[in-house]
Amino acid sequence: MDALRRYLPATLIGLGVLVAWEVLVRVSGVQGFVLPAPSAIWAALVENWTDGYAIFPAARVTLYESMGGLAIGTVLGVSTAFIVSRFPASRDTVLPLAIAINAIPIIAFAPLANNWFGILSPISKMAIAATLVYFPVMINTLRGLTQIEPAAHELMRSYAAGASAITRQLEIPNALPYFLTGLKVATTLSLIGAVVGEYFGGLSATLGRVVVSAASALRFDVTWAAILMVSVTGIVLYLMVVGLERLLIPWHPSVRGETPA
Repeated sequence: MDALRRYLPATLIGLGVLVAWEVLVRVSGVQGFVLPAPSAIWAALVENWTDGYAIFPAARVTLYESMGGLAIGTVLGVSTAFIVSRFPASRDTVLPLAIAINAIPIIAFAPLANNWFGILSPISKMAIAATLVYFPVMINTLRGLTQIEPAAHELMRSYAAGASAITRQLEIPNALPYFLTGLKVATTLSLIGAVVGEYFGGLSATLGRVVVSAASALRFDVTWAAILMVSVTGIVLYLMVVGLERLLIPWHPSVRGETPA
């Protein structure tokens, strides 16, 4: 019952937006190439699920690229955070470099990555996705590793805890909520990176290429269907991280639905 009260308002708002969208398009007579109705988008998705533009097979390739980029960016981000937390003197060098990487215009970097790793190689799309993933994972993990009350460190040392014990029992548990927050952001960014990389060239069976080819053919219902597929995939990935959060940090106030004091 509590779950129903929690999710019912959002569900009703979502349905209301779809109904209003459908009615507005039908009543105003807006052309499909300007704004397709939700029913037309759904019909295009069903029609091109495995045939035609083959949205589902394309989604699998894009998901593979985005997950590869997510893994690479996460490993690099976490590794950098641990290095900087262990060697504070490196912060003045590493953080400006990380900020510079985060400031790279992805539209400018995508053609370069395609040139470096091969326009048909999924590695080029993974590199683009990893570039977007790296900074939010790194900066959130670093915050969790460093923003610890000095008294907590003093208490651990008073029990003769070594550096490894402090890392396992204090720093990593404190960093997990921050890391998972960064990972939630990174899941959607990895999809954006993969699709943007595909937009500048690659295998035809990817969501980015489906968007480009469908738009070129004025099949904007298919374009919207591909965009819908990207959005749904992003929601599913986000919810998977939420499930991981509930598994790893059930003790945290954000998981228990409490407001920190």
